[in-house]
Amino acid sequence: MVPNAADRPVARKISINAVMRTILQQGPQSRTSIAKITGLSKQTISEVVRDLENDAWLVPVGHIEAKAGRNALGYEINHRAAFAVGMDIGGTKIAAAVTDLAGNILSETVVPTDKRGGEHLVAQLETVVADLMTEAGAPRSKLSIAVLGTPGYQQPGTGHIAIAPNIPGLDSIDLRGLLSTRLGVPVEIENDVNLAACGEQWRGHGKEIDNFAFVAFGTGVGMGLIANGKLVRGARGGAGEIAYLPIGADPYDSRGFLLGTLESSIGSVAISERYQGFGGKAGSTVRDIFAALETGDQAAVAALEETGRIAASALAAIAAILDPELVVLGGSIGARQELMDVICRHLPRCTPLPLRLELSQFGSRAALMGAVGVATNRMHETLFGVEIQLPG
Repeated sequence: MVPNAADRPVARKISINAVMRTILQQGPQSRTSIAKITGLSKQTISEVVRDLENDAWLVPVGHIEAKAGRNALGYEINHRAAFAVGMDIGGTKIAAAVTDLAGNILSETVVPTDKRGGEHLVAQLETVVADLMTEAGAPRSKLSIAVLGTPGYQQPGTGHIAIAPNIPGLDSIDLRGLLSTRLGVPVEIENDVNLAACGEQWRGHGKEIDNFAFVAFGTGVGMGLIANGKLVRGARGGAGEIAYLPIGADPYDSRGFLLGTLESSIGSVAISERYQGFGGKAGSTVRDIFAALETGDQAAVAALEETGRIAASALAAIAAILDPELVVLGGSIGARQELMDVICRHLPRCTPLPLRLELSQFGSRAALMGAVGVATNRMHETLFGVEIQLPG
């Protein structure tokens, strides 16, 4: 087994990373081609490849034809040499997936969240991981890291989750520490909308863009921001908590302090109440409202129009402060084309700033995709020393 990256000399760490980066991004390569691509000496490449092959990180794949006509033995990554898990934890469901060393999803599941929360949730997560590893045919001993997306944000130093009212007890336990102990691997926790932004950066609309935002409209409201190619977290981990923008209602009304002024005006509960206020059926869900919209229900039309108008104001504020090249809309409500059409109609009326909008192509899987992408890169950092960006 190759030792942890922190235990290796810097020069060897760089050489190993160069070899792994080359093969991950360009496919099977011979030692000669790796030397040409990396600029490292043939002797260094031979030593590194030999060590990586001996420790089962690289495997030979037969002979590759060289430009000069001679065939040389090629090597590729042993995808099953290590595994990682990504999870998206919500108030009603948990989405989780196991990925191999190359970022291929091998097993995936969605299960209802244990409503008891707290340490019951930790036990459930351990079971979910065990089941996924079994389904993937992956030995638990080769699990390298787990990355979790949760509502709210993790408080630096304590490991506690702040502002997560939809999962009981989540803000009173050290979720990271407890789960890490159960799984026997490092656990990272990130805000779920931040991870959705990372998912778009990994394999979505943000692949070629250094400055963009992922805005989620659904049960809650949130934003993940990528600036200069990096995720922005803020001083206390709360960057992107746009639910608290003073838009859509009176920001001095303390009733909006728990969920935030914006979320209180365009979250799913607010949309249902707005629909009822316009004469729609009491108790209707947002899904019911969108179904009614297709029949020309005027209460549904009015509710969506008002929701889109407020959402457009929020996006105008984001454009003025952050100047993103792109805003990706997601979440159970934000990913609806009907809402985007209303927003696009109102945007020119409330801001002169150009703003490109796209619907997330991942739907409800955006945060999970981000968790898997971050977990894959963290696995590379731990094993090989430097982050390796996989091709999309």
